Amino acid sequence: MRKLLVIGIGAGNPDHMTVQAINGLNRADVLFIPDKGAKKNDLADLRRQICDRFVTSPKSRRVEFEVPVRAEPTSSYRTTVDDWHEAIAEIYETLIRHELAEDGCGAFLIWGDPSLYDSALRILERVRLRGNVGFELEVIPGITAIQALAAAHATALNRIGDSILVTTGRRLTEEGLPANAGSTIVMLDGKCAFNTLADKDVFIQWGAYLGTPDEIVISGRLGDVGAKIEKVREEARRKKGWIMDTYLLRKSGSKGVGQ
Repeated sequence: MRKLLVIGIGAGNPDHMTVQAINGLNRADVLFIPDKGAKKNDLADLRRQICDRFVTSPKSRRVEFEVPVRAEPTSSYRTTVDDWHEAIAEIYETLIRHELAEDGCGAFLIWGDPSLYDSALRILERVRLRGNVGFELEVIPGITAIQALAAAHATALNRIGDSILVTTGRRLTEEGLPANAGSTIVMLDGKCAFNTLADKDVFIQWGAYLGTPDEIVISGRLGDVGAKIEKVREEARRKKGWIMDTYLLRKSGSKGVGQ
């Protein structure tokens, strides 16, 4: 039976690759490299650099494929995402059927970690449920943007006895900061949702392109640095054509805030 490896490759720094991930790359006959278009060519280039650096297996080959662009959200965000995932599932199924031998091993290289705000595992489950192609699945974890953010700011994610909430920009805008959240990590925020918070004394630690030579980090009281982050973020996005960023929020008065 075909074997599929879903490998976390870290948040953008090739040095984030674990020994397990490197071994996984070298077990694979086929390395699947997603191409998200010219504006995000850096993301495909990083995967190519990782393969160039770490893959030594002579039997390995690369197969690049185009990822369809997700439609702008309609009245139903979930429906939009579901349609997008279905289109990608068709591509995955074609790749698995036509590029892998019956006893072959293929690898998908996933930014960060496959378990955190990535859809590869859900999409592969769609392919499995279709019943047109069988495969075994193995997941290899990777360093997340959350870990890279904490390292960049030399901070611990949690305070003693505190909780950590991981959420999205969309939910932060809709729900605000929960009263009982000690630390809140916000991901997938394309609209600087932190600026919707009424409490400008919230402490923010923000980072973009974490772990890469282009890394940018800013921290401080939201009322002091919120506008600066928004400006720097937009300038960086315009310059590179894409941006990946995340940030940590803590309410004023939290033990250790700002340290």
